[in-house]
Amino acid sequence: MNNIPEEFYDLLKDEVKAFLFLATVMKDGSPQVTPIWFNHDDKHILINSAKGRVKDRNMRARPKVAFVIQDPTDPYRYLQIRGRVVEITEEGGLEHIKTLAAKYTGKPWRGADPDEIRVIYKILPNKIDAH
Repeated sequence: MNNIPEEFYDLLKDEVKAFLFLATVMKDGSPQVTPIWFNHDDKHILINSAKGRVKDRNMRARPKVAFVIQDPTDPYRYLQIRGRVVEITEEGGLEHIKTLAAKYTGKPWRGADPDEIRVIYKILPNKIDAH
């Protein structure tokens, strides 16, 4: 994620609880947008969802995505990113959502459905605009 301007890199830090507004594409070509928790691994943006949800189905079928990461203290400061889901894995999914829950809520993860399968999506950014 070397293309992110240094003055915007703070939006990716765990101390900043910036939400990511993820846009996926429905089967009929219409957009679907979801606010979502995220973190990163220095190369990819990492998001998490439950297997079978709309965004899960969309990203599996159509891996091109777009999203905005908005500064929680200044709504006019944000990163607009387009990219591609390059990996989808269940491995570590539950641990990842627990990490994100701690970041965003400061509390342990309390999943609603014990049969839910958590999935990690690795998104490789390919177009970054900072505003």
